[in-house]
Amino acid sequence: MLTIIGCGNLNRCDDGVGVIIAQRLQSYLQQYPCGNVQVLECGTGGMEVMFQARGSSQLIVVDASFTGSPPGAIFEVPGDELIALPEPSYNLHDFRWDNAIAVGKKIFRDDFPEDVLVYLIEAENLDFGWELSAEVQIAAESVLEKLKARIANYNRS
Repeated sequence: MLTIIGCGNLNRCDDGVGVIIAQRLQSYLQQYPCGNVQVLECGTGGMEVMFQARGSSQLIVVDASFTGSPPGAIFEVPGDELIALPEPSYNLHDFRWDNAIAVGKKIFRDDFPEDVLVYLIEAENLDFGWELSAEVQIAAESVLEKLKARIANYNRS
């Protein structure tokens, strides 16, 4: 099973890009169903990511980042780079998807995906609101097309 999870806060402009991409992929899969692929929206709940990823062979997480890079920059981060993160506090308010990937592998072991990829899109605007900035909209289209290609390749294998 390929699991794609969109994360973010829809009420904070560009921070909602992961959820918006997940919603668009869900609509795409309604028109073009693909077996063994699930697309989920997990908002800001890291624990949700950990439990939804369990039992999948591949996991892709999509979220916004705010690192000072140019708005709309796309980062593809292999999951292995996230395993070395410091232990989270396990307080549900502090437990993010990156913690979920690191801890999920420890808790679920072989029942957690080995193949993990994270797409991060650099945000321009994290103010309250629903609109994506122009740069993030363009990047979202690019990531959406990459995910459609991943889904197609997954179903061929």
